[in-house]
Formats: sequence, C-alpha cells, structure tokens
Amino acid sequence: MKTNNTVLHMTVGEPIEASLARATAAMKAAKQGKRVKPYFGVGFDDVGEMFSVFTPKRWELIGALRESGAVTIAELARQLKRDYKNVHNDCERLLEWMAIEKDENGLVFAPYAEIVVDMKLPDRWAA
Repeated sequence: MKTNNTVLHMTVGEPIEASLARATAAMKAAKQGKRVKPYFGVGFDDVGEMFSVFTPKRWELIGALRESGAVTIAELARQLKRDYKNVHNDCERLLEWMAIEKDENGLVFAPYAEIVVDMKLPDRWAA
C-alpha cells in the first residue's frame, strides 16, 4: 500500500506537453541522482469525461474507504447501504482510474490523502 500522504492529481484539459515536461524533468532529476517526488496523476480531456468517471456516488465511495480503511466490496456496499453489484461496478471503474486500489488480500482501499482536481480553462478564443 502507498503511504497515506500521497496525492492523486486529476487534471482536466491539460495539454499533453505539460505531462511530457513533468516526465522529462523527473527523468533528468533521476539521472542526476536527485530524489524525485512521486507524482500520481490522471488526465481527462474535458469535464464531462471526468464527471462520467467521478460521479457523486463514487466520491461517496472514496470517502467511505478513507474512513474505514481496506474492506471487502461486500462490506463497503453494506456501509454505503447500496447494492453490491453497483458498488462492485463503481470499484472496478475507480480501480481503472487509480483512485482506489486492491491489496494482496483483495480488499479495496483509498491510498491517497488528497485528490486534487485541476481544470484548465480553454483559451479565450476557443470558448
């Protein structure tokens, strides 16, 4: 499990060049023997895509995992008072996007202390 002080960075509308620059800087620092701070991030083309993944129910699920720690999906469904199948589907989707993880025993957990959402507004002329 990751330590509880890690941050997941979610960006909306960030140009690919910004991600590449971040990766290039990290590689240069590593080659120079400098310690590189881990960066965990996912990107979305637009806010609609982000909201299709991070629905209100899924935010609630992440919050419940932050409070409870690692649990089975069945226990999580009981805590949330939701149907197991729906919670399972939500967990699968959040696992795909790195917002939650499974441990070696198959328990799901929220590995991040924070999820930071950064939305880039389109250029004025594109709006």
